[in-house]
This record gives sequence, structure tokens and C-alpha cells, in this order.
Amino acid sequence: MATIELRRMEFFARHGHLPEERIVGNYFYVDVTVDADLSKAIETDCLDDTVNYQQIYDVVKREMGTPSRLLEHVAGRIAKALQAEVPGIAHLSVKVAKQNPPLGGKTEIAAVQIIK
Repeated sequence: MATIELRRMEFFARHGHLPEERIVGNYFYVDVTVDADLSKAIETDCLDDTVNYQQIYDVVKREMGTPSRLLEHVAGRIAKALQAEVPGIAHLSVKVAKQNPPLGGKTEIAAVQIIK
């Protein structure tokens, strides 16, 4: 078993509970960690024998483009889509972080992590 990580993918999106958040939008970071059996790819040096990073990125980008009220919903959608569309994933973690959330005080990020 091995781990592949895509960290701090940055997207502008319109997620948030408040109506203004869905109008104005905000920047978000997404981290994805997947565990997979990469033993064949280690030997063959062939993309078909591993988990394709580009496919992971494309799924995350697509799901980030669909507005949601809750980070939990966004992270859950990403996790479900990755499990359904990217072959070879044994376990995964998806973390979605909103930059500068509107909490009435200085907060760098608010984040939700889903582990499956």
C-alpha cells in the first residue's frame, strides 16, 4: 500500500451558508490523500498501473464548481465521486478549507475533512 497526495489545490467557488457567500464567492483549498496498491506501477513505470493525479484533480475541480451551502457537502461529494470514478483507491481523505471565513473575527481557514 502507498499514499498519493494532492495538497492545497486552490479554487475560487461559491460555497457558503450565507447568500452573500454564494454571490461573492471565496477561495478554497482542497487536499486529497489516497491509499492504493502501487506495486505494479513501481515495477512497470506505466501510468495505467497507478492512480492518475490528473483524474483526481479533474474530479475535484468539477465538484468545486457546484455551489453548496456546507463544506461537509462539498467534501462528501468529492469523496463519493473519487471513489466512483478513479480506479484503484483503497482509502481516501478529502479536506476542503475556506479561506477567511465570515466568522466576525480573523480566522485563516475553516475546514472539513472526510475520511473513507
